[in-house]
Amino acid sequence: MKILEWLQEEGSARVRDLSVAFAVSEATIRQDLERLDTDGFVVREHGGAYLKSVPAQVQSMSLQHLSNMDRKKKIGRAAAALVGNGETIILDSGSTTTEIANNLTGHQNLNVITNAINIVLQLGALPTMSVHLSGGLFKAPTLSVTGEKSGDFFTGIFAEKLFLATAAVSFEAGLTFPAMADLYVKRAMIKAASKVYLVADSTKIGRTSFSSLGPIDLIGGFITDEGISDADRAEFERRGIEVIIA
Repeated sequence: MKILEWLQEEGSARVRDLSVAFAVSEATIRQDLERLDTDGFVVREHGGAYLKSVPAQVQSMSLQHLSNMDRKKKIGRAAAALVGNGETIILDSGSTTTEIANNLTGHQNLNVITNAINIVLQLGALPTMSVHLSGGLFKAPTLSVTGEKSGDFFTGIFAEKLFLATAAVSFEAGLTFPAMADLYVKRAMIKAASKVYLVADSTKIGRTSFSSLGPIDLIGGFITDEGISDADRAEFERRGIEVIIA
């Protein structure tokens, strides 16, 4: 399941990279990929595998992670309401940040910086927006670009707000993700922003994924839905993090 989560985030993977990441032999990884192939999730290729749904998903410009969309739509509206006309903002890639973009179309004179190709196509044609796309390696499931080149793009950029996505968030493990490729660019985004808002639905609270971006004190605000427990909300606020319920 962890390998499948990796592939759902990255789109493809090499046997040798998975072997190093999960600290198991390449033979074990090959067996796991063969099982995922048999079960219809992936397509095996020499030296690795790719997610079976990726080609059709990219052609239709749809995102891989589309669960809990009712919650994400509410979060998108609440986050967009925090953006003022004339601001410079950074939008991370993902389905929740795409919902933020959906609610920014009426804003004026925004500078939007993102690593998400679908967000660029969505907002870039509007005359009220100046939209900037970082470079880097294309990542199909999130229709984004990633890696060190993408992170380097944010050097020297100063934004009022960053809206950051995550796969999981917990007080113990912090902000975690299914794979490691995005960590460099997310750290660069955080460094470039005056205030960092985490946008994540409440099902991600208390969970952990494969790789850690860092502790939750990297964020200044957390925009989530009403599914957050009173105890979790109190703990976020005790740590100085503003909690906004969409």
